Amino acid sequence: MHRMWMLFDPRRTLMALAVFLFGLALLIHFILLSTDRFNWLEGPRAHTASVQQMTPVPAK
Repeated sequence: MHRMWMLFDPRRTLMALAVFLFGLALLIHFILLSTDRFNWLEGPRAHTASVQQMTPVPAK
């Protein structure tokens, strides 16, 4: 394992990993906020499609 740290600078490697994981966490949270089911800030959106009541067809 020490040979790997001889190839890569530990500070730069761990900083790059932290930045990548933070960016991934932001991406996942914004994807979840854009969905209707998992939006914990605004809650579920009201659907604008109105349901019309069906009337039976008159018999001839």
